[in-house]
Amino acid sequence: MNPILPGAAIGVLGSGQLGRMFALAARRMGYRVHTFSPDSDTPTGQISDVEVTASYDDLDAVRSFASKVQVVTFEFENVPAATAAAAAAAAPVRPAGSVLHTTQQRIREKTFLLDSGLPVTPFRIVRNCDELIAAIAELGCPSILKTADFGYDGKGQFRINSPTDASLAWRSIGEREAVLEAFVPFAKEVSVVAARGLDGEFMHYGVIENEHRNHILDLSLSPARIPATVARDAAELARAVLEKLSVVGVLCVEFFLTHTDTLLINELAPRPHNSGHLTVDACVTSQFEQQLRAVCGLPLGAPTFHCPAAMANILGDLWGNGSPRFDRAAALPNVKIHLYGKSEARPGRKMGHLTALASTLDNAIETVLAARSSL
Repeated sequence: MNPILPGAAIGVLGSGQLGRMFALAARRMGYRVHTFSPDSDTPTGQISDVEVTASYDDLDAVRSFASKVQVVTFEFENVPAATAAAAAAAAPVRPAGSVLHTTQQRIREKTFLLDSGLPVTPFRIVRNCDELIAAIAELGCPSILKTADFGYDGKGQFRINSPTDASLAWRSIGEREAVLEAFVPFAKEVSVVAARGLDGEFMHYGVIENEHRNHILDLSLSPARIPATVARDAAELARAVLEKLSVVGVLCVEFFLTHTDTLLINELAPRPHNSGHLTVDACVTSQFEQQLRAVCGLPLGAPTFHCPAAMANILGDLWGNGSPRFDRAAALPNVKIHLYGKSEARPGRKMGHLTALASTLDNAIETVLAARSSL
C-alpha cells in the first residue's frame, strides 16, 4: 500500500490538546490537518488548516469531512462507533474503528485482555445492584466500581470499602453498566506508549513512571525506576496488545506494578497519552510524530531518549489567583513550556504541562517541580 506523503490532508476526530500536538507535528512535516468536533476555536482547531464544527452524530457531516482527507485518526476515544464507521466509508481510519470499539468501553476492553491471556486486574461485570452485591462478595473490599464507558481522570468511579456501600456506590455512578475491580495495593503506576506501523513494525518508549493526584496524572518520569526485567516484560505486553488488536497508530498501556514486581494491565488508551508528552522534548521522534508516521504508512521513527525527563501537568487551579508567571518557568533553561490554548481555566482541567530535561532523573524531577512551583 502506498504511503500518504507530506502535502496530504490528515483528518482528526476530536479537538483537544492531543490533537493540537499531533497537528503541530503533522504541519511541521508538511501535512495539512482537518479537525472535527462539536466545538469551535479548539486546541486542535487553532493549529489546523480546517476546523469542522458538527456533532459526532451528524454522519453526513462526518462523511463529508472524511471525503476531503486521505486518512482519519482520532485523539479522543469516546467518538461513537457509528462516527468511525461513517468516516471509514470515505477514508481509511487508523487505528481502526474496531480498536476504538474495544478500548472505549471497560467491559469490552477487560474481556479482550482476559480472553487474550494478558494480565488484568480481577474484575466482575455489574449491570444492577444485586450483581454488584454478589461481585463485592467475590472480590472483597476494598474494591473499585467503574462505569463501563465515559470514564477518565477518575470520573465515574467509586471506592467501596464495605459491602454496605453497595447501594450508595450504584447510585453514585448513575445506576449504569459497570465493572467492579479488585483493589490492587500497587507499588507504582507505569505506562508504555507504543506504536505499530501499517506493516506491523513496532516501536516503544520504554516504561514511564506516573504519579497521580486526585485521580489526575501529576508527574510522568522517564526512565521509570523499576528493574530491567520488569521493563522488558512491560514492553512485550504492550507489543502483544498492539498486535492482538492490529493497531495502526499509537496506543498506551497503563499498568499497576505490584510490590512483588508483577504487572497488571489497568487500562488501554488507543492514542497518544498524557504520560508520553515528555517524548516531544526528550526523544528523537515524539509520540505525536510517531502517530502521524504510523497512520500515513511511513516507517516509524527512532523513539530514542536524548536524556532523562520529567513532565508535570499544569491544571486550571493555578489560575485561581491570576495568570501564572510563566516567565519564571522560562528562566530555567532546561524547562519546556507547553500550553494548550484553552479559553477557560477550571479546577482540575489540564491547561498545559512542563517538561524538564537533565543528566539524571532526580535532577529532572527537582527542576520540573521547581518550575511549576515558580508559576
